[in-house]
Amino acid sequence: MTNSSSDIDVSSSRVLIADDIQQNRELLEAYLADEGYEILMASDGQQTMQLVDKHQPDLILLDIMMPRMSGYEVCSQIKGDPARRGILVLIVTALNETGDIEKAVNAGCDDFLTKPVNRLELRTRVRSLLRVRHLANERDRLLAYLEEMEHRILRGDG
Repeated sequence: MTNSSSDIDVSSSRVLIADDIQQNRELLEAYLADEGYEILMASDGQQTMQLVDKHQPDLILLDIMMPRMSGYEVCSQIKGDPARRGILVLIVTALNETGDIEKAVNAGCDDFLTKPVNRLELRTRVRSLLRVRHLANERDRLLAYLEEMEHRILRGDG
């Protein structure tokens, strides 16, 4: 157990970059390249959902305006499913009207950035969100352990 959230190693995290424009995906990947994350890429909403189901990423960098399923729809599906709800969603979009941001928040996104993305801001937000994910996973493991210990004690074999 670490003493500080800054001590948490998130470098083995899996990040899914979902954007229909290849140059945008490549730029985000380049910004995160030396962080050690496993990077997955999707070019539309349906491919994003397929990769979510296959690889269970820790974080999705999600564009809103994509073919076959919008980022809003992807985010709503992920956050509406108890099995996928813990996957963090960072909306990365050129849309910056208050209504667009409100719609993303209502869809369940965990954070958002507007394009053009600042490299330092992206890296900082990604790292912070991944720390949150790691701490939530650790909490869930500890709660499951405590529950198991409680059951053993109640059964008399603990």
